[in-house]
Amino acid sequence: MYVATIDADGEAVQQPRPGWLVAPRQAWFAFAMAFLLMTFDFVDRQIVVSMFPALKQAWGLSDKQLGALISSVSITIALFSFPIALVADRWSRVKSIAAMAALWSVATIACSFTRGYGQLLAARAAIGFGEAGYGAAGGALLSSMFPASRRATVVSGFLAAASVGSVLGVVLGGIITTHWGWRAAFGVVGAPGLLLALLFLKVRDYRTVPLVDTGAVRMGAAAVARALLKPRSALAAYLGGALQLLCASTLLAWLPSYFNRFYGLRLDQAGLKSAIVILAGSIGIVVWGYVADRMAHGRRRAKMLVPAGCMVVTALLLCPAFGLMQPGPAQFATIVAGGFMITAASGSVPSVAIDVIHPGLRATAAAMVAVVQNLFGLAAGPVIAGALSDRFGLDVALALMPLFCLASAAVLIAGARAYPADLAQAEGLAARITTA
Repeated sequence: MYVATIDADGEAVQQPRPGWLVAPRQAWFAFAMAFLLMTFDFVDRQIVVSMFPALKQAWGLSDKQLGALISSVSITIALFSFPIALVADRWSRVKSIAAMAALWSVATIACSFTRGYGQLLAARAAIGFGEAGYGAAGGALLSSMFPASRRATVVSGFLAAASVGSVLGVVLGGIITTHWGWRAAFGVVGAPGLLLALLFLKVRDYRTVPLVDTGAVRMGAAAVARALLKPRSALAAYLGGALQLLCASTLLAWLPSYFNRFYGLRLDQAGLKSAIVILAGSIGIVVWGYVADRMAHGRRRAKMLVPAGCMVVTALLLCPAFGLMQPGPAQFATIVAGGFMITAASGSVPSVAIDVIHPGLRATAAAMVAVVQNLFGLAAGPVIAGALSDRFGLDVALALMPLFCLASAAVLIAGARAYPADLAQAEGLAARITTA
């Protein structure tokens, strides 16, 4: 059985399986390219955390100022995600992704030429401008190419590249900073993104669905806003994901400094130890996304209930790990276990928002996730933890931040009640638009 589709150039293309927008081979090529770009996206974003001790010593920075070097990227992403995602939805997701990847790579290289904290902060913010156009468009591109039954698994795999990139960023940042200085580190990791941006243009693009409502009337700004905010399960996904990321972003930002201060490790050694925790998270995001997909076959609410349960376990592991346990093998093993659990919401929760939103607004829905999660999660976490660290110590800060995971679990459980009805409504709308 073959189904005819129309690509971005207006040419008829046949796909060999129902539910696939393009041939599976083309879809998996798109996944591979998106995965590689997401990896270097997070290499460029997270490499700075291994530089924190060196920057603190060189420029006399506080922990709050160091945290702002992470938060500035997330704030810029939040500010520009919507307009760039709307362009991607209506113009070309492939070309938008390539352009933004080139921009954030150039901004990363520019960090190596800064001469003060203000310049470095501005260059880091420019990285966020480029990344604002990538995550949303990449997630929407893959969600459209693959069948709905694989969506959480594919999106989880795509987002797992964030953990892989974070691992590489932390490790490379520690090694290069230790041996050649922090400026060299920015220059080395910025170049690969430029090459990948050019290669991404080989990914097959496609024509997006018409942006119309159930009456085939073109949607205006108010209708778009209603479509994004009406489904209660989508609102829960936005907020629940942000609360989870308050803790996850704290771990990403501050683990190298924690191991440097409390374990007495050099920057390269602290980076390697942190990488183990982040790697556990990258495995967790795929495992828990797959579990959520499998369980959702029989019970749709499981797509939100699985990550909710994992958030509870995360808090039960990490709060005592940093608050009660002494540095050593037992504490480290507990932190690794918490790292494996904490990413459970990172793939399945964004896929919930994409599931229940108008099919012509998938990149915009992913941008809504990015805005809320970056502004209230990724941006806030490192700064809040830095402020707590300046006042009470880094160990106390890391013990308190996992409490936000409990709030995330409560929000996701509440949203799970509305998810089946919201999903049925979105699927019905997609069917009517396709046959119109």
